[in-house]
Amino acid sequence: MLYMLCRNRVRDFATWKAVLSSHAQAHRAAGLRLAKLWRSMEDQNNVFFLFEVESIERARHFINNPASAEAGIASGVVEGEYHFVEDAGSY
Repeated sequence: MLYMLCRNRVRDFATWKAVLSSHAQAHRAAGLRLAKLWRSMEDQNNVFFLFEVESIERARHFINNPASAEAGIASGVVEGEYHFVEDAGSY
Protein backbone atom coordinates (compact mmCIF):
# COMPACT_ATOMS: atom_id res chain seq x y z
CA MET A 1 0.00 0.00 0.00
CA LEU A 2 1.19 3.50 -0.86
CA TYR A 3 0.65 6.46 1.42
CA MET A 4 1.21 10.19 1.47
CA LEU A 5 2.42 11.39 4.86
CA CYS A 6 1.86 15.12 5.36
CA ARG A 7 2.64 17.76 7.94
CA ASN A 8 1.14 21.25 8.07
CA ARG A 9 1.71 24.05 10.53
CA VAL A 10 -1.49 26.08 10.45
CA ARG A 11 -2.78 29.32 11.94
CA ASP A 12 -5.90 27.75 13.46
CA PHE A 13 -6.62 24.02 13.62
CA ALA A 14 -10.42 24.34 13.52
CA THR A 15 -10.33 26.49 10.37
CA TRP A 16 -7.82 24.18 8.70
CA LYS A 17 -9.82 21.06 9.56
CA ALA A 18 -13.04 22.57 8.20
CA VAL A 19 -11.36 23.28 4.85
CA LEU A 20 -9.77 19.82 4.81
CA SER A 21 -13.16 18.21 5.45
CA SER A 22 -14.81 20.30 2.74
CA HIS A 23 -12.35 18.86 0.20
CA ALA A 24 -13.08 15.20 0.97
CA GLN A 25 -14.75 14.64 -2.41
CA ALA A 26 -11.81 16.20 -4.27
CA HIS A 27 -9.44 13.97 -2.31
CA ARG A 28 -11.44 10.88 -3.26
CA ALA A 29 -11.52 11.98 -6.90
CA ALA A 30 -7.71 12.21 -6.79
CA GLY A 31 -7.46 8.70 -5.37
CA LEU A 32 -6.66 9.88 -1.84
CA ARG A 33 -8.34 8.54 1.29
CA LEU A 34 -7.61 10.17 4.64
CA ALA A 35 -6.53 7.33 6.92
CA LYS A 36 -5.22 9.20 9.99
CA LEU A 37 -5.03 12.70 11.42
CA TRP A 38 -2.88 13.73 14.39
CA ARG A 39 -2.09 16.96 16.26
CA SER A 40 1.19 17.65 18.01
CA MET A 41 1.04 17.61 21.80
CA GLU A 42 3.45 20.56 21.92
CA ASP A 43 1.74 22.69 19.27
CA GLN A 44 -1.92 21.98 18.50
CA ASN A 45 -1.57 23.85 15.20
CA ASN A 46 1.08 21.42 13.95
CA VAL A 47 -0.85 18.62 12.26
CA PHE A 48 0.18 15.33 10.70
CA PHE A 49 -2.05 13.31 8.41
CA LEU A 50 -1.86 10.19 6.30
CA PHE A 51 -3.62 9.52 3.02
CA GLU A 52 -3.88 6.13 1.34
CA VAL A 53 -2.83 6.70 -2.28
CA GLU A 54 -4.25 4.87 -5.30
CA SER A 55 -1.86 6.52 -7.78
CA ILE A 56 1.19 8.68 -7.13
CA GLU A 57 0.66 10.39 -10.50
CA ARG A 58 -2.92 11.39 -9.62
CA ALA A 59 -1.82 12.49 -6.15
CA ARG A 60 0.98 14.64 -7.59
CA HIS A 61 -1.46 16.17 -10.08
CA PHE A 62 -3.81 17.03 -7.18
CA ILE A 63 -0.99 18.57 -5.12
CA ASN A 64 0.31 20.64 -8.05
CA ASN A 65 -3.14 21.89 -9.03
CA PRO A 66 -3.44 25.66 -8.34
CA ALA A 67 -6.76 24.98 -6.58
CA SER A 68 -4.87 22.96 -3.97
CA ALA A 69 -2.55 25.89 -3.31
CA GLU A 70 -5.57 28.18 -2.96
CA ALA A 71 -7.15 25.74 -0.48
CA GLY A 72 -3.92 25.75 1.53
CA ILE A 73 -3.98 29.54 1.71
CA ALA A 74 -7.68 29.59 2.62
CA SER A 75 -7.14 27.02 5.36
CA GLY A 76 -4.29 28.97 6.94
CA VAL A 77 -1.36 26.67 6.14
CA VAL A 78 1.83 28.43 7.25
CA GLU A 79 4.17 25.67 6.10
CA GLY A 80 3.89 22.10 5.05
CA GLU A 81 5.53 19.08 3.57
CA TYR A 82 4.51 15.73 2.15
CA HIS A 83 6.26 12.45 1.47
CA PHE A 84 5.17 9.39 -0.46
CA VAL A 85 5.86 6.30 1.62
CA GLU A 86 5.13 2.62 1.42
CA ASP A 87 4.47 0.01 4.07
CA ALA A 88 7.78 -1.65 4.88
CA GLY A 89 6.33 -4.17 7.31
CA SER A 90 6.92 -4.47 11.01
CA TYR A 91 9.82 -5.81 13.04
